[in-house]
Amino acid sequence: MIQSIPLYGEMHRFIPALATRFGASICEIPIKNVNRERGRSHYGLGRTFGVLFDLLTIRFLLKYMSRPMHFFGGLGVLGIGAGSAISLALLWAKILHHEQSMMNLHGPMFVLGAVLIIAGIQMLAIGLLGELSVRHYYSAQNHTPYAVEHIVRLQATEERSMLSEG
Repeated sequence: MIQSIPLYGEMHRFIPALATRFGASICEIPIKNVNRERGRSHYGLGRTFGVLFDLLTIRFLLKYMSRPMHFFGGLGVLGIGAGSAISLALLWAKILHHEQSMMNLHGPMFVLGAVLIIAGIQMLAIGLLGELSVRHYYSAQNHTPYAVEHIVRLQATEERSMLSEG
């Protein structure tokens, strides 16, 4: 199983989390830590941010690797919905109050609504591209998002008896 876990950068810290994705069960074995005899640790605040970013990456990969549309599509629908709500509210204000200078009064809101709609469409497109990439990855290289420990097959006589009973 460890052979099928893709490791890059400093992702070795998260081997247990990555292994659970392939169905491994993880247990903890207590060890005795020895105190540092010489020197001092080089682990500081800068490395902490690196670990945090790696942790966010792992979280995203484990949750959305095989279904990116669930992440980007949700953001896209949220953006399109918010932009449409702003645009409809501005249209309602224009119709209701017959204002001539909507851009002077509500220009920033108009731009915000348009940007949210366009960003939402782009997020949907990114989600679709992600889905295509995932499909291509799994189909072109015969990769599967799971691991099979062993295959159980029926013997020929058992198959015939199962077919005659069914």
